[in-house]
Amino acid sequence: MPQKLIGALGLVSMVAALPAPAREASAAHEKRPNIVYIMSDDHAYQAISAYGSAVSKLAPTPNIDRIARNGAIFTNSFVGNSLCGPSRATLLTGRQSHAHGFTQNGQRFDNNVWVWPRALGQAGYATAMFGKWHINHSPAGIGFDDWKVLDDQGEYYNPDIITPKGRRVVEGYATDLITQYSLDWLKNGRDKSKPFAILIHHKAPHRNFMPALRHVQKYQGTSFPVPANYFDDYAGRQAAAAQEMNIYRDMYEGHDLKMTVAAGSSQLRYNRWPGAFDRMTQKQQAEWDALMQADNDRMNNAKLAGEGMARWKYQRYMQQYLGTIAAVDEGVGAVLDYLEDSGLDRNTIVVYTSDQGFYLGEHGWFDKRFIYEESMRTPFLIQYPGHIRAGTRVAASIQNIDYAPTFLDFAGVQGPDTVQGRSMRPLFATRPPADWRKHVYYHYYEYPGFHAVRAHYGVRGDRYKLVRFYGADIDTWEFYDLKTDPAEMRNRIDDPAMAGPIQAMKQKLVELRRQYQDDSGPPITAP
Repeated sequence: MPQKLIGALGLVSMVAALPAPAREASAAHEKRPNIVYIMSDDHAYQAISAYGSAVSKLAPTPNIDRIARNGAIFTNSFVGNSLCGPSRATLLTGRQSHAHGFTQNGQRFDNNVWVWPRALGQAGYATAMFGKWHINHSPAGIGFDDWKVLDDQGEYYNPDIITPKGRRVVEGYATDLITQYSLDWLKNGRDKSKPFAILIHHKAPHRNFMPALRHVQKYQGTSFPVPANYFDDYAGRQAAAAQEMNIYRDMYEGHDLKMTVAAGSSQLRYNRWPGAFDRMTQKQQAEWDALMQADNDRMNNAKLAGEGMARWKYQRYMQQYLGTIAAVDEGVGAVLDYLEDSGLDRNTIVVYTSDQGFYLGEHGWFDKRFIYEESMRTPFLIQYPGHIRAGTRVAASIQNIDYAPTFLDFAGVQGPDTVQGRSMRPLFATRPPADWRKHVYYHYYEYPGFHAVRAHYGVRGDRYKLVRFYGADIDTWEFYDLKTDPAEMRNRIDDPAMAGPIQAMKQKLVELRRQYQDDSGPPITAP
């Protein structure tokens, strides 16, 4: 027998003799990279401790931070339309909202359009999706080998789970269920002869911010720093003044803040959407009420009003929101542990991100939608050992249109010309390419709609931001110097000293609308 063949057979025998996880890890080196894409809903970058905010120091996310330590963290990661449905359609297609046609929540995504998970499946990948879909009834037709999704937004407790076989109510906590479905598929559900791509889409920490029972009291008693502009008067910002997303004015005291009617009572105050609590079993409800009772009694006995109540509501919001994130972080840790224990981490890209940013009291707000920093920014952390240096910080501006071409690039799959983003792969080199984008385009459409945020488009550069709000009752421009006014409190659109930068940014906005072929919204008069 030829010596080369004997050697090859010997290697095969050695690999076959290895334990199953070691065999899989050995084979992984000869394969294209696996992809684990983990996306939460409304997870503010300020609430991830790798980003270093004062809030996150009190509520750390040690497992999400592992991805930053193992790979890279992006400090200028943005979305093009800060809203759940449109953002999800963009991450799948690599196209801006107007291009893929899903501009507002409530619309229906066409599952037949090109999406990167189907492209990878056609190129030989095993693919799966678990969690919040939200852009259609289900991912049927996308081409996933397996999927289990929540019904629309889904419920935190005992949610409806839709699968190719139908729907059923599953007892448990949504974040834990999504994590378990994902691990089950990774361990036993996939074709292990193929590279894999899995989308793990958490509902948390979306409104109405319900922690797992084990985390309900996690931050009770913790006092989080109140943002300096919590009591913003919105001077010079017409659209900001018209919104309906103020924590102390617009949050529902029952549904969102879980406030009770009186000390000693577990009855919630006015609760517009009681279904979130109706889903609990009697045992779950009793445990929840017991865990919340003392804190609610203290609030009721304090007889708070005015600024005191406004500050209390901020603390309750943060305690519930950050408590909800705790289970997400645990789930990320469980997935990372499995990849490391199996040896798959060496050939697996892991991403953690959110569908958009979120306000944690800045300007007095919760929710997202606006082009302002806290909602336009979104976390993005990625690891890929041997390809991305551990501890890398990337300052280049990326957008969610870049996710699809990045995954395709690493997988060696050609994408269509309709993709408007660009692969991030060159950004992991010592120096980013000189022609990388310096400006990011943004367009929000949903008005009339929840929270009364007016439609607007705009452009963000390294220093300046220009935005136009438009509609039947508004047509106004805003301009911010992010270097001197990072909190975006002073609209300088009428400042003569800013005439030059305003003209330059307006020209850039015209160019970006032309580049992305967006003619929706009012046209811009040439600067």
